[in-house]
Amino acid sequence: MLQAVNPVIPGIAAIAPELVEVRRRIHAHPELAFEETLTSDLVAELLTGWGYDVHRGIGKTGVVGVLREGQGTRTVGLRADMDALPLAETTGLPYASRHANKMHACGHDGHTAMLLCAARHLAATRQFSGTLNLIFQPAEENFGGAKAMMDDGLFDRFPCDAIFAIHNMPGRAAGDMAFRTGAAMASADRVTITLRGVGGHGAMPHFARDPMSAAGSIMVALQTIVAREVDAQHAAVITVGSVQAGETFNIIPETVTMKLSVRALNADVRALLARRIEALAKGQAESFGVTAEVDYDYGYPVLVNHAEPTAFAADIARRMLGAERVETDTAPLMGSEDFAFMLEARPGCYAFIGNGIGSKGGCMVHNPGYDFNDDILAIGASYWVRIAEAWLAA
Repeated sequence: MLQAVNPVIPGIAAIAPELVEVRRRIHAHPELAFEETLTSDLVAELLTGWGYDVHRGIGKTGVVGVLREGQGTRTVGLRADMDALPLAETTGLPYASRHANKMHACGHDGHTAMLLCAARHLAATRQFSGTLNLIFQPAEENFGGAKAMMDDGLFDRFPCDAIFAIHNMPGRAAGDMAFRTGAAMASADRVTITLRGVGGHGAMPHFARDPMSAAGSIMVALQTIVAREVDAQHAAVITVGSVQAGETFNIIPETVTMKLSVRALNADVRALLARRIEALAKGQAESFGVTAEVDYDYGYPVLVNHAEPTAFAADIARRMLGAERVETDTAPLMGSEDFAFMLEARPGCYAFIGNGIGSKGGCMVHNPGYDFNDDILAIGASYWVRIAEAWLAA
């Protein structure tokens, strides 16, 4: 069994306290998707000061820092997300959000600071040969900032032989890491079903065509798609998150709008769900004498980790932390992540780092009481340095 002596690189340990302060500064000033101007200003300023070639405005507010060293021809991309969530923070911390209904509730402030910490060390030591591309991405939360950067020519302008990303994970021991080859996170699609009938008086439903009855039937029937049409060995989720209709107790509404979240861990299952949801909604609607319009918004694809980069990254983590702190076949998550778009274009690996258990780091993401655990910043930065130095070995 591999036993790590010290997972944190001494040079990282020396500068980590400064980057913790950077993290808390970002935390206090959260910015929503494609609004990360202060954050990207800070990232660009620091990278420039450390000697990186800095490129801005990629995917609106994205930043790429490029550092070349030696004669090596290999390239690598390390990605961190920067955006916050529209949530009111309740932590009461001294560095809590100073902006109403904006909060770093998913740890992207920590992801940014970890990569900045690694960036500073790599620029100072330059123990690699090749091209290092540090990708600071906007708008991971529901808005596809990864795709926006790619549409702006990310990989044409900054070629990457492989790409890597990490995300903090509450409920896993602080600094422990987890990997999975293949499908690691689900696709995420949004569906809007609009039912149109004939409104009427609640006391005389026979004069109406009730879309509410159709909506109730559709809501139940949707679950039979997962239960009876999807292979039981394949995970899928259909969630009806919103039903909007009339406003009073004695009027049958003319329209009902249903909003669905649809997730799958397999591209074929994703396609099956799309076909069957539309067919079922229209068929059920017709049986009630109403019509159904289905608007299917394809969102993030399945996140699929590639075998070679994942094995490479997991080996780095084992040598750094010891085998007992690294899980190499972690269960897939039904959450989604737009790094999936990048993994469709380039080989790479998306990994997880434990944020902690219990009172320190255990609060789940997207919760108003969440905070990134600063104790893992130096570990994450050390992982990034080792990934870069090993992939771009001199």
